[in-house]
Amino acid sequence: MSIKDEIVKVCHLVYQNKFVSAYDGNISVRTDNNSVLITRSGICKGDVTINDILETDFDGNLINGNGKISTENKLHFFIYKNRIDVKAVVHCHPIYATALGLVEGNHLSHYFPEVLLTLGKIPVCKYATPSTEEVTDSIKDFLSDSNAFILQNHGAVTVGACLMDAYYKMEKLEHAAKTIIAAKSIGKPRELTEKNITDLLSISESTYGIKLDINKIL
Repeated sequence: MSIKDEIVKVCHLVYQNKFVSAYDGNISVRTDNNSVLITRSGICKGDVTINDILETDFDGNLINGNGKISTENKLHFFIYKNRIDVKAVVHCHPIYATALGLVEGNHLSHYFPEVLLTLGKIPVCKYATPSTEEVTDSIKDFLSDSNAFILQNHGAVTVGACLMDAYYKMEKLEHAAKTIIAAKSIGKPRELTEKNITDLLSISESTYGIKLDINKIL
């Protein structure tokens, strides 16, 4: 499967799973040619074909394709320029994660070991006007230490070592958010204690191959 075919697949997945509606969301991948493949603006992700994927440089200049580049291109380029390990970015408006972004404080509490290991600390980034540099400013303090970002009153962003990695992180974020909201509807959810987290991180590298800094988690 080509990279463009994979982008089409993920676009269809985020639409089918209701992580986006109408023309929402944007997907991108860093190529081996030092360029970016990104979905064009004004297309329902459920309808995306390879003709709706543009190739640009890291400043948003069009290299190949027809159409207007996604309006959130600054967010994608900022991430690629500042995280050389990131190969793909998924930006969606998933219902439950977005809902938490309307009510939560600076970051989500830690409830699930697997979410902590996969996503790290999940910041709730200060509201910023969409498609402006305010959005990049809102995530810059968290970018080096997190793989998932909730944007206040806007949606969520996940990053990954490949496109499916970034997509599955979005899926995990939304599943966790849905579970948190369900738990809060019937009581006060139990958070992981500092000891729980310390114990988990003490085995995370040897057991899961994941190395995390506790000072950046708590």
